[in-house]
Amino acid sequence: MPANLSVGLAEKSHCELCKITSCIPIKSDVYCMNGAGMRLDKSVICPVFIGRENDLQLLDRLIMQSGDKSGQIALISGEAGIGKSRLVKETKARVSKGALILEGHCFQTESALPYAPILDLFRTFFAINSGEEIARALGLFAPELVKLIPELIGHLPNLSSNPNLDPKQEKRRLFQALVQTLTEFAQSQPLVIIIEDLHWSDSTSLEFLLLLARRISSQPILLIVTYRSEETTPELTHFLAELDRERLGAEFELKRMSPMEVDAMLRAILDLKTPISKELLETIFPLTEGNPFFIEEILKTLIADEDIFYADGTWDRKEINQLQIPRTIQDAVQRRTQQLDEHTLQALTLAAVMGRRFDFRLLQELLEVNEEELTAMLKRLVKAQLVVEESVDQYSFRHALTREAVYTSLMLRERQEMHRKIGEAIEKLHEADLNPHLADLSYHFYTGGVWQKALEYSRQAGDQAHELYAQREAIVYYSRALVSARQLKMIIEPELLRARGNAYEILGDFRSALDDFEQALQIAREHQDGKAEWQTLINLGFLWAGRDYQEAGVYYQRASEIARKLEDSVLLGHSLNRLGNWYVNVGKPGQALQIHHEALELFENRENKKGIAETHDLLGMANFIHGDLVKSELHYTQAVQLFRELNYREGLASTLPSMILNGAHFQSGMAVLAQTDRRQILPLGEEALKIAREIGWRSAEAYALICLSMYFGVTGNYARAFEFAKPVFPSLRKLNIVSGLHAPNTLWGYIISMYLH
Repeated sequence: MPANLSVGLAEKSHCELCKITSCIPIKSDVYCMNGAGMRLDKSVICPVFIGRENDLQLLDRLIMQSGDKSGQIALISGEAGIGKSRLVKETKARVSKGALILEGHCFQTESALPYAPILDLFRTFFAINSGEEIARALGLFAPELVKLIPELIGHLPNLSSNPNLDPKQEKRRLFQALVQTLTEFAQSQPLVIIIEDLHWSDSTSLEFLLLLARRISSQPILLIVTYRSEETTPELTHFLAELDRERLGAEFELKRMSPMEVDAMLRAILDLKTPISKELLETIFPLTEGNPFFIEEILKTLIADEDIFYADGTWDRKEINQLQIPRTIQDAVQRRTQQLDEHTLQALTLAAVMGRRFDFRLLQELLEVNEEELTAMLKRLVKAQLVVEESVDQYSFRHALTREAVYTSLMLRERQEMHRKIGEAIEKLHEADLNPHLADLSYHFYTGGVWQKALEYSRQAGDQAHELYAQREAIVYYSRALVSARQLKMIIEPELLRARGNAYEILGDFRSALDDFEQALQIAREHQDGKAEWQTLINLGFLWAGRDYQEAGVYYQRASEIARKLEDSVLLGHSLNRLGNWYVNVGKPGQALQIHHEALELFENRENKKGIAETHDLLGMANFIHGDLVKSELHYTQAVQLFRELNYREGLASTLPSMILNGAHFQSGMAVLAQTDRRQILPLGEEALKIAREIGWRSAEAYALICLSMYFGVTGNYARAFEFAKPVFPSLRKLNIVSGLHAPNTLWGYIISMYLH
């Protein structure tokens, strides 16, 4: 019997969750899903945008302001299913046609993949542009970006990457290249950058996005991010707090719909001219609490089950007590999927295990079907409004909650088996080059309990993350590798513990780093692995150097003793250099000189050029502290010559400023100049600054500025001294530059006193 739901079928049907702008004509009959047993109308966008008018007005202002070269940031938050993505979609429709829109997504399965949403962002750009356009757009930054995006080689075959630096400098240089590239994109047209589901972002991407947010204030860029407010991580909380502290973003906190808005939504979906019946509204609203996605899923299920049906030109429904209304989103999705045929359901289930986004070729490999058969299955899933087509090869679940509902319906044993199969299929499909897929392989084999492969791929993924200076992500992968090794009851390699310890150390987690290094040291000693013991002692020396310098010296001394026992002259040379530098920093340059000379002899006997160069550099500093400027300059000159031969730019960035420092030594207010020609000082400094800036080494840049400032100060050119000193002092303490220099406040006071004098 009709129950206040009867109305002639308009040229509209199912709603995209209340957030809505236009109508789409559809057939006037109910669609049968290609024999899949599921009866469901085609999706359609409702003609009204319910409950989001104020948000849209503010977004319109942000679009206009960003177009006027006043960069804007929109932070859209709310619970799962509240309509964040739909608001983004509506915003995109309001952007001018000349704007460039780049979208990146974060996925739960990729939360440990460094730069995951940034990679997605650039792949969007690559998909819509030719190789010539990509080359023109990336310009000088392509050799840097190829390290992050190896597939760039496919678009730019003649591209080669810049030389590698240490991971910390690589990260700075990569961040700079990414920022410059995006701001270059915005020079020819307004740019809209969208990052969705930021609660699943890796920490490195959040760090980059914070830098980008600080750089777009004068650019025609609108940055839009979405995140679930109930699932924030500590890293995301920090990101949001920094934006709030610096007043960089406009917040859009989406709320649940009111009963009146739910009524309006249902009427828009079904094109009703009168309000929804009170009994139906009072059933749906308390159950969904005004969550649009849940409301939509309930309607889909009721239509699929024919509890709501179209007959004789009108919509009708069963009596309220006969409606089998799903109680949860999981229930709603699972009831609809049960109506799929066996093969299509299998495809959907495998896709859910693959992740929110899934690949056509990989799914085809898993199902062992031809392209036509898989295409037919995916068409059914698209028509059932469970998945959407993103590109020729990529599909995704229409909503993360849809994927979660399918995935959680599986038993643990089923999930493990499917993860194993997916990992093996990835290996088979990409056997020629597995490097781009290490994160996926780690995830699937680890989740699938395939411990040997989980160990292998997690370790490689950890190394890959470390090279990108993504330390938190590296820790995730190294931890998976360690768990896998323990599951296999294998002896854990000290190198693996040291790798994780290094990541903890870089992040400033002293206790965790110490635990890993001490475990590595114990294992190395138990298995009489001398080289591993030596390396771990060096690691512990570096770790303690920032906490207890006396303790650091103990470890360097032990490392030297181990190297002598091993009769390894290269290891001994490195040990002695560390110990010698320690003596310099504790005020015993005489002992340091003796130790460095022993190291120099060892490296010369082995014709180890890099070791020789590094030792000359350290001897230069030791002689400088000892007061022998002539010998100091001779050693620096030899170090520079060798670094140039080796093209070792980091060595040059460190040694060239030291030569400037050596060129001006002051005592009792009188300048005493070493043999370095004064005319060489400024070129040396300019070269040092150029190298430091090119490789993104901020502490080396600061060191060069300080040395130039000191030189010009003691030679009486106070204006130049201030010119070089002024930029670096605000960040001196953060950079912790102390080796061979006066304390920042002392140096600053010295330059001021010279100026006043």
